Amino acid sequence: MNPLLQNTLILCLILGFAGMEFATRRYQTTVRASRNDTWLEGLMFVSLLAVAQPTALLGSNALCAWLLPEQRNALADWPWWAMVGVLLLADDMTQYWWHRLSHTPLLWPLHRAHHSARYMSIRVTYRNNFFYYLLMPGLWLSGVLLYLGFGAVYLVYVVVKIAVILGAHCAWRWDEVLYRQPVLRPLAWVLERTISTPATHWAHHAMSNRDGVGHYKGNFGNLLFVWDMLFGSAHITRRYPPEVGLVDDKLFGDEHWAAQMFYPLVRSRRIHSALRPGGKPYDDDAEQELA
Repeated sequence: MNPLLQNTLILCLILGFAGMEFATRRYQTTVRASRNDTWLEGLMFVSLLAVAQPTALLGSNALCAWLLPEQRNALADWPWWAMVGVLLLADDMTQYWWHRLSHTPLLWPLHRAHHSARYMSIRVTYRNNFFYYLLMPGLWLSGVLLYLGFGAVYLVYVVVKIAVILGAHCAWRWDEVLYRQPVLRPLAWVLERTISTPATHWAHHAMSNRDGVGHYKGNFGNLLFVWDMLFGSAHITRRYPPEVGLVDDKLFGDEHWAAQMFYPLVRSRRIHSALRPGGKPYDDDAEQELA
């Protein structure tokens, strides 16, 4: 696969999922995005493509050329399945742990923007802090693997991963039909334990865990949900949370897009905020105390 074909397929995926969001009227009836949301999502998408991803991939390539000049394409003769296995470990499993660590107080400010949306849609997929992607280990390790000769397989891998991630965030809940049709439930059982699905990933975006559906302290997988199964963070209900977003935004108002995107360079003006020194995120317990 060449880069032009890869980009064409990715564009088709974006348009396809967007089309299903509109065709099913899920976008019109559930997405209530503000101008603040649009600025954050638009600028993050552009910065990821134009700055963070090229910096990580080209930067790691340059480091390899400097430190390992004789190893360029050293692994190019590996079979495709071996390359996929290494990519799943070096990119997807490390992203699982990066994501999981980003739900700790230290790194939460770099990830909270992804959870501040009060809706689910493909437009949320790359909504994050700028430094969240710039520091993501999987991107830098992918650059190393590209240097070692994983290029063609990596292009296909990225298309598959983006398809799963877009599908997991999409306002159109494609997995619902699998749960409704008895003949498809065995397939659903396998899929929901293998890849991220709307039901499992929406639970991760839930505002509350109290109803037994939400699970914002788990379901961290991006491409593979297998990591959640292996590392004890999985929660499968085949249901969708009634409300997504963050309790602190509900209580104190939305953070400005600039603070969400560029913290710690830009800091929140809100009294109660994780995007300012000494601030902390709020959760269900905090909401209960302040109610």
